[in-house]
Amino acid sequence: MLQRNGSVQAISRREIRTVFSGCALASLAAVLWSWCSGAMLNYGDAVAHLHIARRVFDAQLPRLSMLGSVWLPLPHLLMLPFVQVYGWWANGAAALPASVASYLLGCVGLYKLQRRWLNPLPAALGLLLFALNLNLLYLQTTAMTEPLFLCETIWIAEWMVEWRGALDEDPKRARRLQVLIALLLVAAVFTRYDGWIMAAIAWTGIGVALLKRGRLRSWSFWLASVLVVAAPLAWFVYNQICFGDWLEFARGPYSAKAIELRTASHGAGPLHPGWHNPWVAFLFFMRAAEMDVVAAAWGNLFLLLSCLGTLWAWCTRRRQGFLWALLLWIPAPFYAYSVSYGSVPIFLPVWWPHSWYNTRYGMELLPALVLGAGFAIHLFLELLREFKPQLVRWGAAISVLLLSWNTVCMLREIPLTYEEGVKNIQARRSLEEQIPVALQAELAARPGTTILMDTSTWPNLVAFTGIPFRQTINESDLWIFDSALKAPAKSAGLVLAFDGDAVDRAVKAHPEGLVRVRSFVTKGQPVGTLYRSVIANR
Repeated sequence: MLQRNGSVQAISRREIRTVFSGCALASLAAVLWSWCSGAMLNYGDAVAHLHIARRVFDAQLPRLSMLGSVWLPLPHLLMLPFVQVYGWWANGAAALPASVASYLLGCVGLYKLQRRWLNPLPAALGLLLFALNLNLLYLQTTAMTEPLFLCETIWIAEWMVEWRGALDEDPKRARRLQVLIALLLVAAVFTRYDGWIMAAIAWTGIGVALLKRGRLRSWSFWLASVLVVAAPLAWFVYNQICFGDWLEFARGPYSAKAIELRTASHGAGPLHPGWHNPWVAFLFFMRAAEMDVVAAAWGNLFLLLSCLGTLWAWCTRRRQGFLWALLLWIPAPFYAYSVSYGSVPIFLPVWWPHSWYNTRYGMELLPALVLGAGFAIHLFLELLREFKPQLVRWGAAISVLLLSWNTVCMLREIPLTYEEGVKNIQARRSLEEQIPVALQAELAARPGTTILMDTSTWPNLVAFTGIPFRQTINESDLWIFDSALKAPAKSAGLVLAFDGDAVDRAVKAHPEGLVRVRSFVTKGQPVGTLYRSVIANR
């Protein structure tokens, strides 16, 4: 039964075990399906994340700077032990420990957050909406960073709410929570750039709350502040030391801005919908969020109910720390700015240009929408209880049926993030099937031969060929790569070039000693050409 006064019952260990066990079964089912369907490596970004983690130790020049300059390092560091197993790296299983753990911890954290204000029934229904989200279930089988970041943001909100409650009642516990929050904010900073904004707002909020109580001189606060401030500064320093530019991640050749300029159609109009238009960018993000959470036909209604639930929660639970749960809404303004001015476009199949690109960004709003929906369900059941208590069970049954039907509809429509992944791999599949076979044939005649190639665009070619990264000379090998480009035939036994890349330009400038083996042509992709050196010693 629902409580009329809105007070929170203690969460039993049995509840947590039930939540964890149920979500673990859902996760396992998704992993088995993704494994059997060969969907773990659909996303090019997922392949790239595995590639980055692998090359830290498996390279001509193993070093920490192999973590790169654009993507933040924590997801790659978490995969580091697992990508050392060659098979796990090649088939994508190396991503599962971190991704699955993030999914499970995120489910538990969201349930705990809801139970601070809601009774078990609406909290469980909200959890079903989150845990059975097909887009999330698919992403937690890949090396994508969304499950990890969602877990971090959920627990940041949960601990911030708990910290606010302990601030006046248990100062010692509040100090311990401050440290935990600081550590989690650091983790978020090193996971996604959204985390930088969340860290700034959350920690400023803690400082303001302490200032109002005359506790800003607390040594624990300032010690933790050093950690939070040092995190983004460390990334600046890393970029400066390793790449010579403290903003390499924002303006380097692999940055989002550089990619946007290379791939956008340069006509008279904007580079993409939302370009320099925050309102259009906001609409694209919110539409992506709707399509990531519920079936297409339900999107606007669900968003309205979730917003009304959030507003009602603010009005009725404001004094119970609900303010801190609003941190979960940070992705909305963040992506409105990022899409319009940060070179991260979102393309949706329902709006021009009717394509799939960064559709998964809407997943960042999943916890906020689910929490709002949980309050909307609570309000709906409360109204039924006021009218006729016997109707509460019927209301709960209707809610479960609607959630189940939503899952069925999303499955029939094909989950948005999975569909984007399928489109992604379709563009790469032909080359990833042809080139490794050709490389294996050449390597069979010349075992151990070094291959000169650019692995940033096609990292899977190395794994599918069955060779380690250190058997290649690639763009990550600094002066070794630069030197090889000046004399390709002398530097490697095999040379793989794609039209327009650095290796292709080097081959055209220094073709001596190279014999063309074959070319690889697929629609929409640059032509790849394999050369054999007749003068190389390796």
